[in-house]
Amino acid sequence: MNFKQLSKQISTLCLLSATLICTLTSPLQAATPQHGISMYGDLKYPPGFQHFDYVNPDAPKGGSVSEDALGTFDSFNGFIIKGAAADGIGLIYDSLLTKAQDEPFSLYGLLAESLEVADDRSWIIFNLNPDARFSDGQPVTAEDVVYSFKLLREQGSPFYRSYYRDISNIEALSDKRVKFSFSATENRELALIVGEVSILPKHYWESRDFSQPGLEIPVGSGAYLIDSFDAGRTITYRRNPDYWGANLPVNRGRFNFDTIRYDYYKDGNVALEAFKGGEYDFRQETSSKQWATGYTGAVFDEGKIITRNLTHQNPTGMQAFILNTRKPYFSDSKVREALAYAFDFEWTNQNIFYNAYTRTNSYFSNSEMAATELPTKKEMEILEPIRNQVPPEVFTQVYKAPTTNGDGNTRGQLRTALRLLKSAGWALKDGLLLGPDGKQMTFEILLVQPAFERVVAPFARNLERMGIKPSIRIIDASQYINRVRSFDFDVIVSGFGQSSSPGNEQREYWHSSTADQPGSRNMIGIKNPAVDYLIEQLIQAPDREQLVLRTRALDRVLQWNHYVIPQYHINSYRVAYWDKFDFPQIRPQYSLGFDTWWVKPEKMEQ
Repeated sequence: MNFKQLSKQISTLCLLSATLICTLTSPLQAATPQHGISMYGDLKYPPGFQHFDYVNPDAPKGGSVSEDALGTFDSFNGFIIKGAAADGIGLIYDSLLTKAQDEPFSLYGLLAESLEVADDRSWIIFNLNPDARFSDGQPVTAEDVVYSFKLLREQGSPFYRSYYRDISNIEALSDKRVKFSFSATENRELALIVGEVSILPKHYWESRDFSQPGLEIPVGSGAYLIDSFDAGRTITYRRNPDYWGANLPVNRGRFNFDTIRYDYYKDGNVALEAFKGGEYDFRQETSSKQWATGYTGAVFDEGKIITRNLTHQNPTGMQAFILNTRKPYFSDSKVREALAYAFDFEWTNQNIFYNAYTRTNSYFSNSEMAATELPTKKEMEILEPIRNQVPPEVFTQVYKAPTTNGDGNTRGQLRTALRLLKSAGWALKDGLLLGPDGKQMTFEILLVQPAFERVVAPFARNLERMGIKPSIRIIDASQYINRVRSFDFDVIVSGFGQSSSPGNEQREYWHSSTADQPGSRNMIGIKNPAVDYLIEQLIQAPDREQLVLRTRALDRVLQWNHYVIPQYHINSYRVAYWDKFDFPQIRPQYSLGFDTWWVKPEKMEQ
């Protein structure tokens, strides 16, 4: 996920949060300008570096790439909760800083040529590059930065208000100098994440309604422009020949394609067949079945299409059956725990996934932040203040999702589930699971991808064996987006991505303040004081060691509240592409790095 935009336009601002008060801009302290900033520790790249290690600075420019997208689009505004934004729309925007994909969390100058930061990170100043321009030729100014944050926090997705709530003031010190002041000096991440926001042109948006989706081509500042589109079907981006930042060290060797096109398909199977027929030329595969069985034929045997598994070091987060705790059934943790016994991952992995996946047990899987052992003494110190607010297993057991031997025999697991349900007031009578009100448990599993029904159907059959009446409903992308944004669902399949440096986004995922905000990522509806406490502890971590410990503590509390039914993950990118591309010898550890690929010169005209 790239997080974006905020602002307050006056010299003093009041952040709209019950937990914050108006603060005056602190006196400006002296700070040494620097070319980048790291969350913890030193920067890998020194002042004056020429390019990132994982690029080819001499990569040829030219050629085209086409990719697939599922569903549809009706908007070029990806900053609001209305509409379905076009894939790739972030290509048209730049941010103040950009991330190095071979460091856990380090940022270097993009729109800002340098930055100054207080020792306690209570404020940060960005000095804008005097050459920075929007796509219409207008210069990027400090007022644009102030306006962007104001616009996003007032009219953008609720995410922006939550993610950047600790900003107390934003002010333009001059035309090219902008200062952010923070109310929470313990929030070390904030000085970095404000630099990741896409900066919007004030002169363009101040005469338009930002809160509404639309297909008017906006003004950006990034490497690409929207070249053409057919609403809901295809969109093409063209590399801006006048892009102001083409020769910056952070951009050298990147953005090598002249055009990037996204073609939309309603169905993943149709999209794969179109790929094999040459309708588009690069694809990331998410289906293990398709990866195991669909990439065959003459185009593969003859080497016209290449397939690769590219491993990465990214945390894989949590993909799961998301249980909406706003619904009466799922407000009881015993019920949630019981339902997890109906998902037979081992059988599913063997019979549907070709043993491609690893079971997920942690919200921070594939990382050092996953709680995979009993808490250490230092972690116990973090958990002790909330001992009476969390399940006792947090202190005594390592969480592991229910397992089977994979033979399809789940009688033992279902018996355990029914015992848990009985303790929650449910009873199995005449083959029906009845609640205290005498009504059968019934709920809907909402899907947007038809291919996923094969994963959900065995889970539903096991639920039926427990006397539950589940239904599976598949709807189109627009309906699905709207229903999820308004929390109008019982169960969905979704996920919570994580970075190698968790921080403010955890509020958006789990904090009580976001549970009732339509469009927030708190799809579960968590309102838990212990979770709120641990989120703030995580955000205020003073160093990497404490960040890891506090994240593990949060992981444990989420695990033992049984908010989701964990599914699975894989620590590699599965990519397929027509033999027209090349890429650097060194790959970034924390990204696919597709923006560093290029078209082979001899293939550019084909």
